[in-house]
Amino acid sequence: MKIKTKLTYGIGALFAMIVLILVVSVTYIRTVSADTRNILAANYNSLSYAKQMIYVLDRLNEDTGARNIFVENLKKQQQNITETDEGEITARLTMHFQQAKDTLTAENIQLLREDLDAIMTLNMSSIYEKSKIAEVTAQHAVLWISLIGAGCAVIALALLIIFPASITKPIKELMDGIVEISNRNYDKRLSIRATGEFRNVAVSFNNMAEKLSEYRQSILADILSAKKYIEAIVNSIHEPIIGLDENRKILFVNDEAINILNFKREEVIGKSATDLALKNDLLRRLVRELIQPGEKKEPLKIYADNKESYFQAKYIPIKVINTGESKEQYIGDVILLKNITEFKELDTAKTTFISTISHELKTPISAIMMSLKLLEDNRVGDLNEEQHALSRSIKENSERLLSITGELLKMTQVETGKLQLNPKITKPIELINYAVNATRVLAERFKCNIEVEYPEKIAKLFVDSEKIAWVITNLLSNAIHYSPENARVIIGAAQVGDKVEIFVQDFGRGIDPRYHQSIFDRYFRVPGTKVQGSGLGLAISKEFVEAHGGTIRVESEVDKGSRFTISFPV
Repeated sequence: MKIKTKLTYGIGALFAMIVLILVVSVTYIRTVSADTRNILAANYNSLSYAKQMIYVLDRLNEDTGARNIFVENLKKQQQNITETDEGEITARLTMHFQQAKDTLTAENIQLLREDLDAIMTLNMSSIYEKSKIAEVTAQHAVLWISLIGAGCAVIALALLIIFPASITKPIKELMDGIVEISNRNYDKRLSIRATGEFRNVAVSFNNMAEKLSEYRQSILADILSAKKYIEAIVNSIHEPIIGLDENRKILFVNDEAINILNFKREEVIGKSATDLALKNDLLRRLVRELIQPGEKKEPLKIYADNKESYFQAKYIPIKVINTGESKEQYIGDVILLKNITEFKELDTAKTTFISTISHELKTPISAIMMSLKLLEDNRVGDLNEEQHALSRSIKENSERLLSITGELLKMTQVETGKLQLNPKITKPIELINYAVNATRVLAERFKCNIEVEYPEKIAKLFVDSEKIAWVITNLLSNAIHYSPENARVIIGAAQVGDKVEIFVQDFGRGIDPRYHQSIFDRYFRVPGTKVQGSGLGLAISKEFVEAHGGTIRVESEVDKGSRFTISFPV
C-alpha cells in the first residue's frame, strides 16, 4: 500500500470516528434536553398552578382577590392538560368550584382540595416517570458515547502504533542500509516485503548495492593490478624509497631501501617507522630529519654495496584534494635517498686537485714575485717607462693570482673538514684596524674614504682573529671595489643584546634582492659585474663565520649601496 493511501485511510478513519462521536453525542443531548423540557413545560407548570390554588383555597369566601387568583390558575390548568387522567380531574375541579358559586362550604373546599391533590399527585408521578426516562436516556448516552469513544481510542491507538511503524521501519532499514553502503559493505540488502513506494525503494537500493559490489570487485582487481605495477616501478628504481602515511606508518619500501636499512620486507611494511627507528640508526636519523628539518642537509654516510656510500635525503610531502573539497589534505611523505657517492668522489677528487694545484702554484708565483722585485731594483739597472708599466702589470696580476690561490686553499680546507680554529679573546676594534690597514693602499688607489664607527663600550669576542680579520678585510675590499671614486665606505661595530655585530657599508651600485642568497654560493657572481674575482670570497667568509657560531647577512638595494653584517655571540 502506498504512503498516500495509508495517510488517507488513517486520517479518514480518525475523521469518521470524530464525526460518529459528534453525531451520537448531539443526538442523546437533544433527547435528554427534550425530556427535561417536557417536564418543565407540562408537569412543573401544573404543580405550580395547583400550589397557587391550594394556597388561596381557605380564603376564597373572605377575599375576592384570592378567588380571582384561584380562577386565574384554574384557567391556566385547563389549558395545560398533558397527562391522560389530568383532563378528567381538572373538569371535576371546575365542576366542584362552580357548584359552590359565591359561598364555599367546608365540604366544597374539601372536594376542591382533593381534586388539587389528585392533580399534584398525577403530575408528581409523571415527573418521576419522566425523570426515570431522562435518566435512562442519559445512561444510554454515557454508555454509547463510552463505547464509541473506547472504540475510537482503540482504533487511534492501533493507528498510532501500526501506522508510524509501517513508515518509520522501512525508513530506518533504508538509513541502516545507506550507513552500511557508506562503510563499504556492499553486500547489504533490504527486505522487499514492503509494498508501495518502499518496495520500489528497496528494489532500487538492492540494485544499486549489487552494482556497487560488482564495481568494487572490478575496481579491486584494477587496484591490485595497479598496486603490483607501482610496486614493480618502485622496486625498479635504483634509489632507496620509503613511503609513509600521516601517522609515520611505512606503506612501501623498495629493495634498495630494504638493503640499506638491513630489514626484511615483512618486518617494515605496515609498521610504525618511529618504533622501528628505536633499533635502526639510519631510520632514526631519517625520521628525526622528517619531523624536525635541519637547516643543513648533510649527506648521509651509509655502508652499502660493500663500500662507504653517500646519500642525499629528500623529503616529499604528499597532499591530495578529496572529492567535494577545495583544500589540500596531508596524507603522508615519501623519503627519497639519492646516491651521490659518485659526485662525492668527484668532489673529493676536485678538492684534492685544487688543493694540490693551488699549493704547487704558490712556489712559481713566489719566484715570479721575487724575480720582479729584483728586476725593479735599481742596482740591476734602470727601467724605462714602458718596462715600469709592464712590471706593475705583472705585479698586480701576480698578486691577484696569489690571492686567488690563497682563497682556493682556504676553500679546500673547508671542504675537506680540515678547517682548524684557534680562538682567543679579541677586541672588535683590533679586527677592524687590521682590515683598514690591509686595504689602505687599495682605498687610496680607488680614492675611497674609509670611516670607522665604534662605540665607547663593547664586549670582546672569542674568535680566531686571523680568519675573522680575513673575512672583514674581504668585505671591506669588496666595498672599495664596488664603490665609485671619492665615495664613503663605513666600517664599524655595535653590540645588540648578547651579540656583537661588525658591519661594512658602501654606497655603490648595490645588489638586486634576487641575488641576496646566491652571493654566498661558491663561484657565484652577480650578472653584469665587471670587477674581476673568483666568486669564492663570500662563500669562504660565510663558512668561517658559521664555524664560529655566527651569522652573515646582507642588506642591499640597487643604486643605494650594500651593508654586510657579521654577528657573533658575546
